[in-house]
Amino acid sequence: MDFELSREQKLIQKMIREFTENEIAPITAETDRTSTYPAETIDKLFDCGVMGMAVPKEYGGAGADLLSAAICVEEISKQCASTGDIVATHNGLCCAPILENGTEEQKKKYLPMLTQGHKVGAFALTESNAGSDASKGTTTARLEGDKYILNGSKIFITNGYVAEVFVVFAMTDPSKGTKGISAFIVEKDFPGFSVGKHEEKLGLHGSPTAEIVFTDCEVPKENLLGQEGKGFRIAMATLDGGRIGIAAQALGIAEGAMQEAINFTKTREQFGRPIAKFQNTQFELANMHVGIEAGRLLCYKAAAIKNTGARVTLDAATAKLFCSELAMKVTTKAVQMHGGYGYTKDYPVERMMRDAKITEIYEGTSEIQRVVISGNIL
Repeated sequence: MDFELSREQKLIQKMIREFTENEIAPITAETDRTSTYPAETIDKLFDCGVMGMAVPKEYGGAGADLLSAAICVEEISKQCASTGDIVATHNGLCCAPILENGTEEQKKKYLPMLTQGHKVGAFALTESNAGSDASKGTTTARLEGDKYILNGSKIFITNGYVAEVFVVFAMTDPSKGTKGISAFIVEKDFPGFSVGKHEEKLGLHGSPTAEIVFTDCEVPKENLLGQEGKGFRIAMATLDGGRIGIAAQALGIAEGAMQEAINFTKTREQFGRPIAKFQNTQFELANMHVGIEAGRLLCYKAAAIKNTGARVTLDAATAKLFCSELAMKVTTKAVQMHGGYGYTKDYPVERMMRDAKITEIYEGTSEIQRVVISGNIL
């Protein structure tokens, strides 16, 4: 068992760490304060090969492995979880299902758009009455001649109002429940496609979240992703990979918060000495370190397994559950260690705590991860 990153992975980690410190860190607070989509940063990440990191070079990607992609999200999220979310969604929830399930024609058309073409991707599964239970979705797709006609809406779509390519799930046969769900590649310029409500959120203010509406939306027949009725399988397999991205995002948030706590406790003095000198502070930092080390191993293990093509459902759910709950614990403790300062926007830990919460909710709540884990071990 080798715990050492490869030379290429170390180079990617170093590159993204330097990029994040130089290009992302200086604007993170303003991005959060103004709820601004970091368009220039994302364009630079396209130029660096991060958007489509694990897409083969023949389709315009960087041709890196999935662990490298996870490391990118981790490093970015140390400074800006919003940017990490945009990248994780684009790579894990849009590029990945097209790469894994698309025809050669679909891959040649859409993957270069999502890598070299600077077009952001999104994933549309959740509906107002279909969150954890995807079988309750009411968005429909009806085949008429050489087109599918989509009607319905999707909510809480990450990258929703900036994305140009969407992987969308709709009922082609509502009577069959999950076996009646099909997947489609939808472009924002297709007739009948529109963006609805822009969500105002507790955290991730730089990550654009919106409702997507389909009103007799015309989707070419050749944009069916996989086979009719196989959409649920595609969605669940995609979420397996996506959960590794969320684990990496949560891990990065926790790492960033621990470093902020270390920096603060070394300089903040009470009772005549830095609070880092108090045993309680030291114990809390030790607990943070142990949790982060464990989370990194779980996240990296899941990414490495996914890279082999083996089933990763259990490992992805385990990593996502552990890392997301870790992020919430570490950021909450970091705020506490800052005292009153932690409750102000003068220090980044309050933003990190707000950002951390969603990792316990999206791409399967912590409760759903426990359902997945228990179902696999039983």
